Amino acid sequence: MLSYYSSLSAEVYDLDKPIGKSFGDVEFYRERLAGNEGRILEPATGTGRLLVPLLEDGLHIDGFDSSSEMLDICRAHCKERGLHPKLFEADMETFRIDVEYDAIILPAGTFQLLAGREQAIKALKNFRKHLAPGGRLLVDLYVPQGFEIDRPRTRTWQTKAGAVITLESKTVEVDWIKQCSVSHNRYEKWQGGKLVQTELERFPMRWYGVEEFKLLLGSQGFEDIIVSSNYEYGQYPKDAQHAITFEAIAHI
Repeated sequence: MLSYYSSLSAEVYDLDKPIGKSFGDVEFYRERLAGNEGRILEPATGTGRLLVPLLEDGLHIDGFDSSSEMLDICRAHCKERGLHPKLFEADMETFRIDVEYDAIILPAGTFQLLAGREQAIKALKNFRKHLAPGGRLLVDLYVPQGFEIDRPRTRTWQTKAGAVITLESKTVEVDWIKQCSVSHNRYEKWQGGKLVQTELERFPMRWYGVEEFKLLLGSQGFEDIIVSSNYEYGQYPKDAQHAITFEAIAHI
């Protein structure tokens, strides 16, 4: 299996989640970051769905991603709009940059791509290291809604060039004790009735309980933790289908 977010995966991500598409998070992050004059970092920035609108709002945001293909698309979107953010290829656990950020943001469950607990802890330590004293970490998480093992789901997109991309995805592993799942994805690109490209992807995902993640943040030097749900600030989760956002302050 190839690593996730290679060329076809990145192309589908951009088609499915174009610049500015919001799940309620674009407006929420605009509000939470309004008036921030310092620098902000978005790990796993992808193709710029959230990064670009916030840049256009005048915020100073850097971004990185482990996928060079995602970053290439993000750079193209920024260039089209005359934006020039600092973008670089890196992983959440190991990135190094000589900057102290006022805020680090991880919308749309991207933190959950770190399927191992040790990976997650290492990433939180790294975020803390790169935050200025009193800087904020904002993380969106989701809880699983049920799994249908080995039952494939298929979606289709059409590109501007007239090609058709299909994605067949199925969950192949669920570990309820370790709170993680693995899906296998198969991408196929068709042009003029001919298969011109295919890509296989192993896609892990980890989930957390609300109080569990608060304890995890606290153990890594974060305090004053505010939990929000459905992008309503300070509203404690009541519906498991809603996004859950944690906002925490780096301990001085």
